[in-house]
Formats: sequence, C-alpha cells, structure tokens
Amino acid sequence: MTARYDTIGINYDQLRLPDPRIARQINHALGSASTVLNVGAGTGSYEPADRQVTAVEPSIEMIRKRKPSAAPVLQASAEHLPFEDQSFDAAMAILTIHHWPDKAAGLREMRRVTRGPLVLLTFDPSHRPWLTDYLPELVSLDEGQMPKMSQYQEWFGSVTIEPVLVPRDCTDGFLYAYWCRPEAYLDARIRSGSSSFWSLPGLEAGCSRLAKDLESGEWDRKFGYLRGETEYDAGYRLVVANPAPTA
Repeated sequence: MTARYDTIGINYDQLRLPDPRIARQINHALGSASTVLNVGAGTGSYEPADRQVTAVEPSIEMIRKRKPSAAPVLQASAEHLPFEDQSFDAAMAILTIHHWPDKAAGLREMRRVTRGPLVLLTFDPSHRPWLTDYLPELVSLDEGQMPKMSQYQEWFGSVTIEPVLVPRDCTDGFLYAYWCRPEAYLDARIRSGSSSFWSLPGLEAGCSRLAKDLESGEWDRKFGYLRGETEYDAGYRLVVANPAPTA
C-alpha cells in the first residue's frame, strides 16, 4: 500500500508536535470513552495516553515515525477499517479527512465501528486567514479538499461544531499555526510540516510578496495587531457526531 505521506511526511515527527491546549479540547470531546480508534493517525499526535487507543494509518513512513510508546497501529485506510461493528467507545480523526479519497465512505466506516462519539478536527473552508492574501491558491485548495461544515450534518444528522483556537506559541506546525509568526512561512523546513505547501501553485511568488511586506513593514501595518494576541480563530473546527438515539 502506498500513501501520500510516504513522501511528504518527512518532518512530521519533528514539526507536528501535539499542542497540549488543543489536546485538552479533543480529550474532553472524547467523553468517558475507554477505547478509542484513531483514524489517519500519522505519527500519533493527540492520542490520549490514559485510554486504550488503536491507530489506523495508510502510510508506512508515518507508521515508522511513531514512537515506541505510541498506540498499536494497523496499516489501513479509513474507507476499509478492519474491525467489527461497534468495536470502540469513540473514534477520532485529526486533520486527516481532507486527504481521504472517499470522505463519506470513511466516515460511514468510523460510524460503523464506533459505539459513541466521533471526534473530528478539521478546517472550515469558508474561513480566510491572512495567509490567503499572499497565497490565494490556498482558498481553492481548501475549498477543493475540505468538507463544508454543512456536509457533516448531511452525513451524520445532529453534530456539534466548536472553534479550535490556535495558541500564539502553538507547537503543532499545521498550515495556519504561525498566524502571529509570519516569518516562519519563509522557512522551507517549517513549510514542509504542512501538506498544503508541497504542491501549491504560486508558492514562490507568494513567499516573495510576504518577505517584501515583512521587510517594508507592510505586513505589520495590516496584521501587526496579531502579534499581541494570545490565540486566533484560523478556521479550525472540532466536529463531534454522536450516534443517533435508538428507538
């Protein structure tokens, strides 16, 4: 089995360190679940240490980067989960659903094997963080691969959706994590921690514009107020889908 992250996940174990504040929000959403399935688990970020976790990940390279202390992992895809019905108390999928070839099928599989809540950390593609001013191609990318928030209601019925605010010193280097550290986007190594940058048209030109605006002070004139903020709504959302009540 080959997977995209066999190629692009080279620095994920170093740059994508789980942020404890985001971890607390995810952990709270998992409720009282004792057994948890982590789908699209990657290197194991946000897997709660105080629960029995089973991980599923399609990329062998990401699996190899998991720490010895990480949860047991199976190489499989979301669309074909190798478990019996209702095998887990809860399931989680953290910043992964946009990579699934068949999102609806993957979510149906998560629902099939889970008795309780499904906890999904994703991005609202209607949001426009400041980085899209320099890289407008991100808008098309996000709209093309990120489900709309309304689609989760279509798939699951009743869901709760809450913002996941990004701390100013976020340790998880996802796409919009550096909202008050714009200089970070000029570092190719830091950009390698986000899949969006690997094949983004206009990347070089956009970074050149950002570098110019940082040097001239234009970025700070427009967005410098962010440097004093402690957290930022970049568009990340926690979607929680509970099972439909039985009659």
